[in-house]
Amino acid sequence: MIHFVGAGSGAPDLITLRGARLLSEADVVVYAGSLVNPALLDQCRADCEIYDSASMTLEQVLAVMDRAESEGKTTVRLHTGDPSIYGAIREQMDALEARGYAYDVTPGVSSFCGAAAALRAEYTLPNVSQTVIITRAEGRTPVPEREKLQALAAHHSTMVLFLSSSLLEQAQADLLAGGYEPDTPAAIVYKATWPDERIFRCTVSTLAQTARENHITKTALITVGGFLGNQYDRSLLYDPGFSHGCREASR
Repeated sequence: MIHFVGAGSGAPDLITLRGARLLSEADVVVYAGSLVNPALLDQCRADCEIYDSASMTLEQVLAVMDRAESEGKTTVRLHTGDPSIYGAIREQMDALEARGYAYDVTPGVSSFCGAAAALRAEYTLPNVSQTVIITRAEGRTPVPEREKLQALAAHHSTMVLFLSSSLLEQAQADLLAGGYEPDTPAAIVYKATWPDERIFRCTVSTLAQTARENHITKTALITVGGFLGNQYDRSLLYDPGFSHGCREASR
């Protein structure tokens, strides 16, 4: 059996209870060493075989799984955050399907959730934004034409950029060209929920400068939008004058 497990956003205690149990029971663990907190490996058994996939190819990862399956062992493929977001798991699952291996997926706390917690922010504020766009700037890996950053910026929604902290000169230009005002609030969250977490608040027009001045080139999320400001409407959910299925208006 092969278990894909989301490691969470960084802090070791943000892995799910299920994920921690699977990790403690595994015979073999293949973890994303460039992003997963190695402290999580303390939960593995002393005799567990551990592989760092940072320098491995897909074929090498699958070879480890093939060997484990042939020996009747249980494997945990430990991915950063939640495996469904930039986890490159589809190609692995398709290969396992073709081999007839049993597998499942355990979700994890994504770093975009960890970033919101670090910022003490709510992405979906009434009359500010009710949509969160999770995307990335275009670098060596292309994005579909309809998902170019400039096109997505035209929605003026809350935006969270993964894998983009080294591409901020162009990303900033695209965000501005897409319609964000230069003074739109923004923040760079470095290693959200890790012990060395750092937050740099700025504006869309100063994103690249802020990253440059603070030597941020990787392992950071870029958050953009009015949710980082101070203006928003009170939620109707808890408004005494608003009726819903669980409560009648009191005035």
